[in-house]
Amino acid sequence: MNKNALILKWSLLAGSIYFILVAAAHMIGIKIPGLFVYYNLPSYAYQDKIIAFFSFGWSVFLFTAFLNPVKNVDLVKAILISGTGAIAGLCLINLFTDFHEMSETINVLSFWIEVLCLSFYLIWLTIFYFRGIKDKTT
Repeated sequence: MNKNALILKWSLLAGSIYFILVAAAHMIGIKIPGLFVYYNLPSYAYQDKIIAFFSFGWSVFLFTAFLNPVKNVDLVKAILISGTGAIAGLCLINLFTDFHEMSETINVLSFWIEVLCLSFYLIWLTIFYFRGIKDKTT
């Protein structure tokens, strides 16, 4: 496996670990910034459980892609596409939700920082996805 594919591989594992931590935090209900994007907003236990189940799914998909990203290139592509949709959704929430209606003390900047971090991760995966594919075909 070439260097770019190895970077992609271990980056996928890092994402899998992150999302299993997100799932655990939501399942337990511990609002940790970084594991809860909207950590300082009220939420219901059932909402947190739904997010936990979806985060667990993301973890499984990322882990499966990690096992062999070159062989699972279509799965990696699907992760990138769905990740782009997720980032777009978070941006729409941040742009069009009146968080101050819920509380004047909410700092929306912290939500954007978390979305930015997730975006950097997605960009990182995308770069090494395309580099890995290029190396595979040459």
